[in-house]
Amino acid sequence: MPITPHQMPTWQETAHLMQQYRDESIAALEPPVPTVPSELPLNVTALPSQLLSSSENTITTSSPEHLLASLASGTLLATTVTNAFLRRAALAQTLTNCITELLPSAALARAKYLDDYYAEHKKPIGPLHGLPISVKEHIAMKDLDINCGYISRVGTVGTVQSTILQILWKAGCVFYARTTQPQTLMHLECSSNLYGVTVNPYNRALTSGGSSGGEGALLGIKGSCLGIGSDIGGSIRSPAANNGVFGLRPTSYRLPVGGWQATMGGQEGVIAVIGPLSTSLEGVKVFMKTIIDAEPWLLEPSLVPLPWRWERDWLEKPMGKKVRVGVLWDDGVVKPHPPVLRAMRELVGKLEGVEEIEVVDWTPYKHDWAWKIIMNLYFADNGAQTTDAINSSGEPWRPLSRHIVADNPTVHELSITELWTWTLAREQYRTEYAKLLLDTGVDVILCPVGPGAAPLLDHAKYWGYTAQWNILDWPAVVFPAGKVVPEVDGREEGYQPRNEKDEFNYGIYDPEKYRDAPVSLQLVGRRYEDEKVLQALEFIQSKVGGLPLVPLD
Repeated sequence: MPITPHQMPTWQETAHLMQQYRDESIAALEPPVPTVPSELPLNVTALPSQLLSSSENTITTSSPEHLLASLASGTLLATTVTNAFLRRAALAQTLTNCITELLPSAALARAKYLDDYYAEHKKPIGPLHGLPISVKEHIAMKDLDINCGYISRVGTVGTVQSTILQILWKAGCVFYARTTQPQTLMHLECSSNLYGVTVNPYNRALTSGGSSGGEGALLGIKGSCLGIGSDIGGSIRSPAANNGVFGLRPTSYRLPVGGWQATMGGQEGVIAVIGPLSTSLEGVKVFMKTIIDAEPWLLEPSLVPLPWRWERDWLEKPMGKKVRVGVLWDDGVVKPHPPVLRAMRELVGKLEGVEEIEVVDWTPYKHDWAWKIIMNLYFADNGAQTTDAINSSGEPWRPLSRHIVADNPTVHELSITELWTWTLAREQYRTEYAKLLLDTGVDVILCPVGPGAAPLLDHAKYWGYTAQWNILDWPAVVFPAGKVVPEVDGREEGYQPRNEKDEFNYGIYDPEKYRDAPVSLQLVGRRYEDEKVLQALEFIQSKVGGLPLVPLD
């Protein structure tokens, strides 16, 4: 950590020092990371395999479950795996700008400890023995900077290790990389004045998503196989979707959040959650099971003491009863772009041929009203804490910070009575939506993650397809479905937009600009049925021959 709060003369100098510190953490790798070409293609996902050794490439492209099996059997050493991911993460930074710092000394010391333990005891230390895990910066690590994307907060140091990191550490993992996030932590992209813009490895003209955008880009280019993000309006699911990986927004109060940092602390209108991003669905499951098996509610009494319930067959039905999948094609506010609708049609077509699945249309219910509720509950202080955190350093407002706070007509200071009124509106809406699920007998809802593939930079303005499930507090898992193919996904000419948001989304679609961008979808279920949602996706994967239907590479 290179700076203390009393050493910050200008925001530009602070940003320069933090970037220099990051670069030094990468330069500490031995041997040095190969130099990337001076002229980069838009799609840089193939470059690491050309620059790394065959063994490094094999390790970093392996699924987390495969790596865990190899580490548990002694086939792979933790130091070998950690070195490989450190080097690929360093390349990922050069290609996408996704890292705030690498932790080579600490990571390799930890890996050596794990290898020594295995050599002595002939068994792994825990279920995550030797597995490298990347961490979004605002999830505090003891003695390391925790600035949450604000220049003014540089020099704030984690005084404790976040609860979730303590649990994962005891399970045997290795922390090796910290990843970027946007100014305010309230963008569906990843841009800050500290580190600049994190871009999408499949198309560098597009965003990696946000706010866990560093995690998304790092996993998308396989510089990580399992990472930790957070989500208050789509901040896990947007980056997972944009980069073609899996991501879960769990129900609130299932995973511990103690130790993380952000503005609007104590805000309970819309509960933010921590969750995993992974290159495989099994990685998401391993993450969830490991933490919940540790009984985190004993450390954080606000958590619901629900054990991991995978052994229960959520999908077991009476004879002749099928798994019912409701399909939300369009939220009625902003129509998805052609690649998203094509991916929906292709997957639904596959599901309609599965004997054990019944597909029905899901009619969106007041999604515009849900957005109004959530926007009133986000910034009940008129965005005062956020505004102060930006303005106090003199740093400029990023475009999407201004969009969601300063220029947002919904943002204003609420009285206590107004806050209570909007909270009651939230509860009434939750009740009405839950009744629809009950009345229709739908088990899970299949829907888009956003109104398009990864947006152009500074254009991720519509959160409705993700924030909808935050206001309901329903678990939602994102999975890759395919990619944009400009020759197939032509623009819908002559479309008449419904409103300003729809007009903006329609106007930015140019198939060629989205070439190679992953297209992902979302499966959503009832509150506290996180396991059911994951099991449903696992069931769907097994019936359609795996996901994505079309390879991304």
